[in-house]
Amino acid sequence: MDNASEAPEAPQIYLISPPSFELGRYPDMLARVLDSTEISCLRLNLASRDEDTLSRAGDALREVCHARDVAIVISDHQILAERLGLDGVHLNDASKSVRTARKALGPDAIVGSFCGASRHDGISAGEAGADYVSFGPVGTSGLGDGAVAETELFQWWSQMIEVPVVAEGGLTEDLIRTVSPFTDFFGLGEEIWNTEDPVATLSRFMAAMR
Repeated sequence: MDNASEAPEAPQIYLISPPSFELGRYPDMLARVLDSTEISCLRLNLASRDEDTLSRAGDALREVCHARDVAIVISDHQILAERLGLDGVHLNDASKSVRTARKALGPDAIVGSFCGASRHDGISAGEAGADYVSFGPVGTSGLGDGAVAETELFQWWSQMIEVPVVAEGGLTEDLIRTVSPFTDFFGLGEEIWNTEDPVATLSRFMAAMR
């Protein structure tokens, strides 16, 4: 069988919101990015634990995303995911609450699980019903406990496991080129929002995926 026919399609983009943003400005910037290229999902990833702040942000970003048929999930706040009419939840405690979230949100919701660099946690999350597993940081970033998700992890996962995988954290164009053949999604956040022109930065990253 010809290997070329087995080559995976280019990874999709999974956007991660900044940890804090101005409601007067960020939704417009997000809209520009969503209009510039195909995005599969946005994760509302605020550092704030204030329910009012999270709710207002969730409402504003849901409108932008749903108007463009882009799914939106929220980090950890399962109750708010339901209340705000979001598409699901992204859990940061490896596989611990996947089952609970799935039960609460039902079969159609998106339930994702961040598993650091742990193959074991990734497998457990998949078995518990996660729609995707996310590994990171791929590059050096403040994510997690200092462990880096190596290319080998994605390579192994793509060969052995059916559950879609997201590569995130500290991504650069070089890392994207390296990991591209082995991941379904790239989780991009600060890498684009912290630049002068997020649309241009994203298109450079996309070029590195091909």
